[in-house]
Amino acid sequence: MATDKLFNVIGVSKLNGEYKVRFATDIMRIKVLAKHGHEDIRLAELDSAMTKYDGVTAIKSMDEFQDVAAQAAIAEYLDEKAPKAPAKAKAAPVKAATKVKATAPKAKVTEDEDAPF
Repeated sequence: MATDKLFNVIGVSKLNGEYKVRFATDIMRIKVLAKHGHEDIRLAELDSAMTKYDGVTAIKSMDEFQDVAAQAAIAEYLDEKAPKAPAKAKAAPVKAATKVKATAPKAKVTEDEDAPF
């Protein structure tokens, strides 16, 4: 994640017809959201401070957020911010092996082929 900030209050609100997940450290964030034109503001205080991703995962199962609009906003956030698997280190490029022409050893032929060594 890009940040290690922790939040005590997480929820959803609607602005210009679109629901989004909102984060705060204090429940008084409702006043600021309302002042800026947000509607259907639903924030929940968490038992303990959590990262954004963990907090959204926690509110996903709360009764206040079971409607379609809230679940869609939560699912969209979780899809976008899901932890990605660490990228594997790229292996150094392998150089193509040079081809060596194999030659069979040539045997000398002598007049006495039947003779022991």
